[in-house]
Amino acid sequence: MTRRGFFRKVVIGALSGAVGIIVSIPVIRLVINARPPGRLAWSRVGDITSLPHESPVAMNFEMRSAQAYMHQLILRDVWVIRHAGGNVTVFSPICPHLGCHYKWDPATGHFECPCHGSVFTVNGKVIGGPAPRPLDTLPHKIENGALYVQWERFRVGIPQKVRI
Repeated sequence: MTRRGFFRKVVIGALSGAVGIIVSIPVIRLVINARPPGRLAWSRVGDITSLPHESPVAMNFEMRSAQAYMHQLILRDVWVIRHAGGNVTVFSPICPHLGCHYKWDPATGHFECPCHGSVFTVNGKVIGGPAPRPLDTLPHKIENGALYVQWERFRVGIPQKVRI
């Protein structure tokens, strides 16, 4: 083997190795930062000490999403009901019928879905319309007066609460 041939093989090998490392960085990062399956991150929603008792309040929060090297903030919203005694109920804003976003109607005292007419009590129970199950609640915790939620989505149109 000549000097020139050996040099070519070394340069080609070094460049191939460098390209391989650069291409594998996102995959390595994904493996290192990956959460175990089924484990959700906690997102801070906000302070709940000033919320009225037994009245639904729509609250927005930002949630971080990281997939490989792409990081983004996603704006989510939830319905929060503060009960006497410090307990809260957190509802997903997605109707379990077909996935529309429902609203609270203070005049009737019900959650109402504008898409197909499902109606829910303040406790999330179905009292009218085609919704197959009550409103979906989300896992939550309260620390120092701040509400934290684990955002998750559920299958729509079925009577069981099945996480997607």
